[in-house]
Amino acid sequence: MTKEFAPDYKNIELSAWNTEAPRLPLYEHLICQEHMETLLGIPFGQYWGERYEDKKEYFRHFCEFYRKAGYDTVTYEACFSSVMPGNGALGSHKEGCMKVMDDVVKYPWDEIPDRFFAVYGDSFRALGEVMPAGMKAIGGVGNGVFEAVQDITGYINLCFISDDDPEMYALLFKKVGEVQYKIWQRFMREYSDAFCVLRFGDDLGYKSNTLLSAKDIRQHVIPAYRNITSLVHSYNKLFLLHSCGNLFGVMDDLINAGIDAKHSNEDEIAPFPVWVERYGDRIGNFGGIDTDAVCRLSYKEMKEYILEVISKCKGRGGFAFSTGNSIPAYVPYEGYLSMLRIVREYRGDTLPVFLRNF
Repeated sequence: MTKEFAPDYKNIELSAWNTEAPRLPLYEHLICQEHMETLLGIPFGQYWGERYEDKKEYFRHFCEFYRKAGYDTVTYEACFSSVMPGNGALGSHKEGCMKVMDDVVKYPWDEIPDRFFAVYGDSFRALGEVMPAGMKAIGGVGNGVFEAVQDITGYINLCFISDDDPEMYALLFKKVGEVQYKIWQRFMREYSDAFCVLRFGDDLGYKSNTLLSAKDIRQHVIPAYRNITSLVHSYNKLFLLHSCGNLFGVMDDLINAGIDAKHSNEDEIAPFPVWVERYGDRIGNFGGIDTDAVCRLSYKEMKEYILEVISKCKGRGGFAFSTGNSIPAYVPYEGYLSMLRIVREYRGDTLPVFLRNF
């Protein structure tokens, strides 16, 4: 028998609590707007603008996509590094604005929280006002401390700074972590009611190791994480860390810093069931199919892949199914629909027309 889908964010909450949910929830870190608009048949990006009512109209369609696709939650975050003066060394590959200690001392750190909410406050409020019944959001203030530091230094330059001026290196993480915490304090106070799980992304690794030494992560990154998770927990909310790369050398430290769940997996590092086997008794695990597999596999191959992952992960704690990274525009739309259909058929959902007929 099949059942009509009705969203219930508690499925994701349970998964982040590391408890198996009654219905396997779908999750995605990011989904390209093009695919969202194709599924809805509405180019809703046209509604994005300065007017508050336009923002609400945008988010009505944004939320409707997630509901129609079978998600219990919507995913939304705003990255605080985007309002940091001189940013772009990470996302846009510009030259970093932080070169010497004087740059750090003279930087307008105190202005950044107000800048952030001037740009994004209405977006958080609009999202909360149009949230569909049964749904809440996952997300919040995007960027972890490592990504934000890189966005004003550049990764290679940051490595030089760590050796040339260790005092400046430490101060950069301290200052960015303080700004991040101030933003999160106000966010939790004013906007967190619309969210069931809070999250930021901070890619700490690559295929074989972490981008900083484990020692540096423990000394300069983990304290900022612990401050945010403690704040989130004080509101009786849960925290999900999205971080790509081979993190096995620091996973115990991340768990001890208070993360409730972790997302991101790549088969070349370790298939998702390996993460569940190693950490499913301690944290919730979000993930499942390598994004590359969604691009390459036939429907039959993908179904075998997904059902094997679910079989290996079922009964091993909290679990939400997603790609190991996200759904960017290069992921074929049909591949994304195949993934949705396979998981929703497994759940016993009554399939909507767009999944029956694609």
